[in-house]
Amino acid sequence: MAAEISVVKKIEDMKVAIVCDWLTGIGGAERVVLELHKMFPSAPIYTSQFDPNKIDWFKDADVITGWLQKLPTSLKKFLPVLRAIYFSNLNLDKYDFVISSSGAEAKGIKTGKNTIHISYIHSPTHYYWSRYEEYLKNPGFGAFDWLARIGLKALVGPMRMWDKKAATRPNYLIANSTHTKNMIKKYYDRDSEVIFPPVNLEDFKFNDSKKRKGFVITGRQTPYKRVDLAVSAFKELNQELTVIGDGPEHDKLVASAGKNIKFIDRADNEDLVQAYQTSEAFIFPTDTEDFGIAPVEAMATGTPVISYDKGGPLDYVIEDVNGVFFSELTKESLISAVNKFSSKSFDYLKVSKSVSKFSIIEFNDAMNTYIKKVRK
Repeated sequence: MAAEISVVKKIEDMKVAIVCDWLTGIGGAERVVLELHKMFPSAPIYTSQFDPNKIDWFKDADVITGWLQKLPTSLKKFLPVLRAIYFSNLNLDKYDFVISSSGAEAKGIKTGKNTIHISYIHSPTHYYWSRYEEYLKNPGFGAFDWLARIGLKALVGPMRMWDKKAATRPNYLIANSTHTKNMIKKYYDRDSEVIFPPVNLEDFKFNDSKKRKGFVITGRQTPYKRVDLAVSAFKELNQELTVIGDGPEHDKLVASAGKNIKFIDRADNEDLVQAYQTSEAFIFPTDTEDFGIAPVEAMATGTPVISYDKGGPLDYVIEDVNGVFFSELTKESLISAVNKFSSKSFDYLKVSKSVSKFSIIEFNDAMNTYIKKVRK
């Protein structure tokens, strides 16, 4: 905490602003903004849309929105071009220090020549780069998917140019994982420093008194999360699997599941902790997670992770220490990994301790150290 105090005191006389893509739900990106707000409580937060009914973390914050706020938050997925216009014309040159938290358009703000702008990048914008083909296949607009595909194909060229230009505006880039650091280099041709996002490990305690039986998977049930792979594999394995969450794939997943698979649509933190503490392992079968907070939360309770060996998990899953990997996104590969996992024994306390570096305190210390360095 000493590092935080010394840095905050030095910038008390500076005008600081925080910027983010949107605040319309609770997730990893919003957690980053919350911690930045705690570090700089008097700094206004600029964003495209804010829904205080869905996220109550910023009751005491000065959240500033623009003309996009007048549109329903349900239209968020329709708005990339409008957000690009909004943020590229948002001039924050009156501030001495700006921190943006962005996986989309917020990094493209204007700042003055004397402003230091650090952008914490959650990912190069998915729908233009690494997951463009995915979005093209499953735009998520229901009956209007055909129209979304036409728009995406027509706009992807100029929007990629805009996005790459927007990524040149910050003075410094921070990546939330090694995977994201590599993607920033690939798509933006810029270097960045990795600072892992803050995970609220305090809510996910290790409890050795709990008996463990069965496996668990959580998350929004969309095609790219590959929950279908877990359901298919465990139906064949005939082992217990608890699926927590909801989403557009939910009904299809339920219909395809066997009796050994239980679905829980809604779960609060206490429910998640209980599910993790009583599970043998957390299943993480996706290749599109730039970091992935849920597996870290599960490991904090002592639960090992069975993960696909790509993306964010490479920063925290250690083979045979706190989990095992599988190398192909196929039912057969996942089944093989589950069987491999079942043949091993894990030290649950050691699993819990293995993720201590992803705590909120570690994030705050790393951010303060980085801010101090770039201000020299």
